[in-house]
Amino acid sequence: MKLPADLRYTASHEWIRSEADGTLTIGITDHAQSSLGDLVFLELPRPGRKVAAGEAVAVVESVKAASDVYAPVTGEVVDANDAIVATPEAVNQDAYASWLFRIRPAGAVDAGKLLDAAAYEATVGQD
Repeated sequence: MKLPADLRYTASHEWIRSEADGTLTIGITDHAQSSLGDLVFLELPRPGRKVAAGEAVAVVESVKAASDVYAPVTGEVVDANDAIVATPEAVNQDAYASWLFRIRPAGAVDAGKLLDAAAYEATVGQD
């Protein structure tokens, strides 16, 4: 399982990358895309949408299942990767290069609520 050490993770299988401008880029983990199988459809949140931590904000659908993608923090969606909607299979090819949306956090991010690679790997082992 591919698991970049420079990212943070959630128990619900999202990866989070902190950007220089203070936003967070979010995608689904390699484990999530592998479990879902071939992705065929993505529904992403619109920029400007206010989201709460833990709220379902996007949907990824494969040939065998659909799954929600959750906001890891409270904030505002500032961008969605419209290009990935046209090519959802790109997430299967490289989940960490295929971001879904970006959030500007409403306040300080509680890094303690996000998992590092080792903690996420331990969580996945319990699936």
